[in-house]
Amino acid sequence: MSERASNRMFEAFLIVCVFIFVMLCLAPFLHIIAISLSSNRAITSGEVTLFPIEFNWEAYSKVFSDVSMLRSLGFTIILTVATTLLCMVFSVAAAYPLTKGNLKGRRFFMYLIIITMFFSGGIIPEYLLIRDLHMINSVWSLILPGLISPFNLIILISFFNNIPPSLEESAEIDGSSHLHTLIKIVLPLSMPVLATLALFYAVGRWNGFQDSLMYINNPDLYPIQLKLYQMVQNNMVTELTQMEGSNRTALTPESLKAASVVFATVPILLVYPWLQKYFVSGVMLGAVKG
Repeated sequence: MSERASNRMFEAFLIVCVFIFVMLCLAPFLHIIAISLSSNRAITSGEVTLFPIEFNWEAYSKVFSDVSMLRSLGFTIILTVATTLLCMVFSVAAAYPLTKGNLKGRRFFMYLIIITMFFSGGIIPEYLLIRDLHMINSVWSLILPGLISPFNLIILISFFNNIPPSLEESAEIDGSSHLHTLIKIVLPLSMPVLATLALFYAVGRWNGFQDSLMYINNPDLYPIQLKLYQMVQNNMVTELTQMEGSNRTALTPESLKAASVVFATVPILLVYPWLQKYFVSGVMLGAVKG
């Protein structure tokens, strides 16, 4: 067998493996979508697998007609955008100075950051701190505690350290300040890592519900994931599955839960393709020559 034929067989094998892996990742989500679009009879009889059986849009009609769900979705979108922007601003503001070797106390600050990755005060001290700061039932209780992720900060510091110093030195020779160098040179070259960390922050905030479960009692400030948690705990399913008329098709709690999961998952899935173009290697290629 020639080397070219061997390479083609190996490529075909890799394609098959990747396709199987992708299908294994998609199967749970496809199953949830199928349940959300299937009839009550098909769901209760266990016939639904990856494709809807006896198409039924009633679950989505219930979800979209629920004002509290729509309000939670809108609030979660605003919360996620605001949290991501603030987290990125503070992460960049903390990471860039820590890349400077002449910063006094740099090693001490790095030790403090690393320690927080392994040790924390615990849930009860955190709750007492939020309470004493008068942030119970405040949107700031969902933003400030996770403003900077030590793991993401270390990633950003490592990326900044890999930027050729000659670029910054050239800018300083031309009279550029540190802030101007950061905005005009460092950040444009760091778009891949910035997009990746922004996605990490956004997904983390979108999927977070434990902090809102502890700190939020106002229904107007419920994130969408807390709504889903309540639904899984059957606090809302009974109310939403009540019939509005005798001629309406009955809903099972499973179909309503599945529709709510799809309702809460699709928006964050739409963000990734927009950021994917920044996940490109070789941004630094050609930046420094000689």
